[in-house]
Amino acid sequence: MPNGGRDKKRLGYKLDFYNEFLKHLKALIRAGRNIIVTGDINTAHKPIDLARPKQNVNNTGFLPEERAWIDSLLDAGFLDSFRMFNDEPGHYTWWDYKTSSRARNVGWRLDYFFISSGLRDRVVDSIILSDVMGSDHCPVLLHIK
Repeated sequence: MPNGGRDKKRLGYKLDFYNEFLKHLKALIRAGRNIIVTGDINTAHKPIDLARPKQNVNNTGFLPEERAWIDSLLDAGFLDSFRMFNDEPGHYTWWDYKTSSRARNVGWRLDYFFISSGLRDRVVDSIILSDVMGSDHCPVLLHIK
């Protein structure tokens, strides 16, 4: 998914992309398809999804209009698979390398598995593999049967 950029110059592009993508997903749902949307969404949905929500309320990745898109996705019938199993804070998938924030777990949850509601009963688990190093992001895992 596009990044809005620190200076917000790409925010319009990001939001346009989100909206076109959602139209496509809704068409697939209407056609009876089961869908998994996964990857770096570049948005923390709720205050629980980043370590410092109050300090980031005006930063891309946590702007109200970005977060509203995830609300729209959920309203369209998708589920946040990780939050099906875990509603605790402190679970992040991205940490800023420049500030060594991973060592202090000052991160953001930007990587998701959103599943269409038809897959709900097939989800066994959804976890964040925060101990896996090698990137500023860590892997996320969805186990379905």
